[in-house]
Amino acid sequence: MSIRPLDIKRVTITDGFWSAKRALVRKEVIPYQWEILNDRIPEAEASYCMHNFKAAAALNKRAVEQGSAYEAPKFTYRGFAVFPETREDAKDDEFYGFVFQDSDFYKWIEAVGYTLATNPDSLLEETADKAIDIVCAAQLPNGYLDTYYIINGMDRSFTDLRDHHELYCLGHLIEGAVAYYEATGKDKLLNAAKRYADYVSDKFGTEEGKIHGYPGHEITEMALFRLYDLTHEERYRKLAEYFIDERGKSPNYFEGEHPDMKGKPDYYHQAHMPVRQQTEAVGHAVRAVYLYSGMADMALKSGDASLKSACQKLWNSIVNTKLYITGGIGATHLGESFSFPYDLPNDTAYSETCAAIGLVFFARRMLCLDPDSKYADIMELALYNTVLAGMALDGKSFFYVNPLEVIPEACEKDERKMHIKPVRQKWFGCACCPPNITRLISSLGQYIFAEDQNTLYTNLYIGSETVKNVGGKNVKVSVMSGLPNSGNVSISVTGAAGTDFVLALRLPAWTAGNYKVTGADDLITEIRNGYIFCSGFAADTCICLEFDMTAKVIAADEKVSEDAGKVAIMRGPVVYCAEEADNGPALREIRIKTPVNITENVTDEFGAEAIKLVVKASRVKMEGSKIPSTSLYKTFEGFSSEDVYLTLIPYHLWANRGEGEMSVYVGVEW
Repeated sequence: MSIRPLDIKRVTITDGFWSAKRALVRKEVIPYQWEILNDRIPEAEASYCMHNFKAAAALNKRAVEQGSAYEAPKFTYRGFAVFPETREDAKDDEFYGFVFQDSDFYKWIEAVGYTLATNPDSLLEETADKAIDIVCAAQLPNGYLDTYYIINGMDRSFTDLRDHHELYCLGHLIEGAVAYYEATGKDKLLNAAKRYADYVSDKFGTEEGKIHGYPGHEITEMALFRLYDLTHEERYRKLAEYFIDERGKSPNYFEGEHPDMKGKPDYYHQAHMPVRQQTEAVGHAVRAVYLYSGMADMALKSGDASLKSACQKLWNSIVNTKLYITGGIGATHLGESFSFPYDLPNDTAYSETCAAIGLVFFARRMLCLDPDSKYADIMELALYNTVLAGMALDGKSFFYVNPLEVIPEACEKDERKMHIKPVRQKWFGCACCPPNITRLISSLGQYIFAEDQNTLYTNLYIGSETVKNVGGKNVKVSVMSGLPNSGNVSISVTGAAGTDFVLALRLPAWTAGNYKVTGADDLITEIRNGYIFCSGFAADTCICLEFDMTAKVIAADEKVSEDAGKVAIMRGPVVYCAEEADNGPALREIRIKTPVNITENVTDEFGAEAIKLVVKASRVKMEGSKIPSTSLYKTFEGFSSEDVYLTLIPYHLWANRGEGEMSVYVGVEW
């Protein structure tokens, strides 16, 4: 049994909370990021993304004017990233930035596509069309499209698959091109993506004379399946399957590119063994969940039971041993990677925004492959916490890394924590995260519902409307939701009478079984796999759900040594944190009193209604001998404590009130 997501055009989002986020992306973030891609925001790091496309296009144009095909210069290695001293020093015919800089535009155009699909905007579409003209002008006659090599030299193309991201950029090109085509019907970028995919298909495979490698940074796999779904061209499906099947085979392809790695298991690229044998999530967290998403796509389309089993084992590895309470993944900055099971440090957590977004991708695909509410629970957790935390309330600064504990001085002076930023940044030289947030929020309609022939699954309780055709009749489903502030949800179903329509309502894990359903007395109901399945609609119906949103004190598994003696607080799907702005410095001194007494207060200081929590606590200090007072170590003589009230805010709102300490986990006074 499997289900599928709904086309984004079939879902109208009416939700107060998420509509505001989507409007921010549409009106502020997308225009801001376009200015960034064109290096027109002086206070932000330069991107050089569109500069590179223009440089490559100019080289192509010059060749045409001279009546010859473009011939790139002999490749000279220029390092993984090159930036001029100042923007004024940038040369018109040079490549700048990281080798994957092209992908920033592709993610941006994908977000534009989703936005235009639900909110037509002629001015934005005109801007996008002109940008697409520039990008397509950079494409070589043979279909190749990667500005790093077009500008620097094609003789080294596809010679460093492990590090140089050509296939990664192809994946994002496909995703952006498909989204833009589905929104506008315009196929210029889509045709460019197909030509590049065709070029790659001719170059890669098991046949003699072809390249037997695969992407160093995954995403091409799931992108090719998406291109196959649109075009039904078998070569794209086969290429995706080849990349997945070939990965991790012996001899390891990357060892041939990098002999210094010979004999060393390649965990970082998930190439240490064939994918069907992998049981533990390892290596670079973003690459991993992008790969797992492609594996789930393949399992869904092929019915491959062994691949499905591998996906389930890798999922369990993440959520049972390597998942932060905030829905973040990737515990260590060393390789932006998963650490060993239960190693989840708070103050050095990497928890990249892109990794949480990739987890959302993986969760949705697992939900389609194996319909169970547990996947939607994680999808929701990541969305409301780490993903939203990645962007400021004004949409113009971003987190790459999402820690669970911050002391600003340590971020500045401790080399082990310099990847942690106490405030969001305007942009990054490696800017994968900001446009990734933009494309996910713009495509939110793909995550709310899923369906099979007669059943509509409500996976996220986000105010929205959709229509499902059942037996030739249109059934309209409207959702009104109070989340994340209130657990009250109502679902109106019209037009279902006399049909076989089934509505599956998710029971969130955070309710712990505490919920109330009204309006379904005349329906046939059955609970399975975390959903209430409602059928037998004889008339238009309104079902009301009341989910318990009482704040809960959460303790990590005892194997998570970083959180021993500490707790976190959640309310519904939202994780809370303490900030210096409310509680003063030295948050480490605060201990929550037991039994825990939590008070809820409504605040609008963040620009929209939010719930603050207040908890009775103590500020506890160890007392030592006062003689001599300058001694670093003193004889312990007891504790002193002061009664205080600890204020907590939703984690996704932290760092919107200036720089200061932050902590998700707080000590407990026993």
